[in-house]
Amino acid sequence: MHPPQRTPGLSRNSQRLSLCIILAFLSLLMACTPTAISTQGSARSSAWQPGQIIDGKTGQVRDRSDWLKSLSRYDIVYLGEEHYNHHHIDATLTVLKAVMAEGIRPVLTMEMFGWDGQGALNDILSSSDPMDSAWLDRARWQQNWGGSFDNYAPLVEFAKDQHLFLYAMNPPKTLIRRVVKLRLEQARLEPEWTHWGLDREEIVDDPAYRSRILDQLQRCHGGGSEEDYLPMYEASMVRDEGMAKTIAQALRTARLNKNGPRTLILSYTGGGHIQYQLPVPKRVARRFTEKISQTTIYLASYDASRAEDIVNLIQEGIADYIWLTPVSQQGLPQRCR
Repeated sequence: MHPPQRTPGLSRNSQRLSLCIILAFLSLLMACTPTAISTQGSARSSAWQPGQIIDGKTGQVRDRSDWLKSLSRYDIVYLGEEHYNHHHIDATLTVLKAVMAEGIRPVLTMEMFGWDGQGALNDILSSSDPMDSAWLDRARWQQNWGGSFDNYAPLVEFAKDQHLFLYAMNPPKTLIRRVVKLRLEQARLEPEWTHWGLDREEIVDDPAYRSRILDQLQRCHGGGSEEDYLPMYEASMVRDEGMAKTIAQALRTARLNKNGPRTLILSYTGGGHIQYQLPVPKRVARRFTEKISQTTIYLASYDASRAEDIVNLIQEGIADYIWLTPVSQQGLPQRCR
């Protein structure tokens, strides 16, 4: 799934925008206007290769083995993918195995499943049943995500084989549809809002997040006023707040186990949900009075033509680390500018 192309100007009645376009945007990074590239940055980037991990603060390549070991000290590790790139699934499996080698018991959370599929996830993880079409129906795969499950099956299979818990991260798509149609204020009054416990949650309209998301919406769907994009923005805010709710719950639950191995939460979402720490990580941190240790890893398809893009992402502070991966069969993702 690639970021959407620019489209002609939007009508004032933006509630009629296709939900699939909205959800496609909400999971993907829409790059902003690039900043100037320094000579030093360009010199470093000329030696970059797929498989390397770049420090998001310095632009330096990290030693892969040492860096993987260092991840075990965090409470939460966020991995942000480009959708349907199997190299990003491979990178995630590498992280899971690395932290387990350090005696950590990871808990996996995935954007690709909605809360209404958690029961089916629990069933498949605790049984020998196959992950067939009947199970996918019960997990509401097509309703909440869609596309080929084969791309993401290795993560579920790993959790199943290693007896790891896996949380469905997303509010159900039906709920997000109501936010888009009715707008947030009215959607709060719906029975589904209360059913999923969102009546007990604060949906924080963070100014930095608002500025970033609305700017990206206007760049990628150009032509409308800020008001045109508010349904999409509110849907984005609810999804990110919902995913933060899931992660916070996972961490609190893990901390109740005082006798077992230490637990680390590994969050797997589209890269847009971890960018600049704003969408999910900041919302998770707000839910704890004590300090929690988090790190963000942005997974990026890489060939030499993308060197300037990566330098720009580093200068913009996209994530703590950028993991350069091979390009998927779909080619390099398109970017909105």
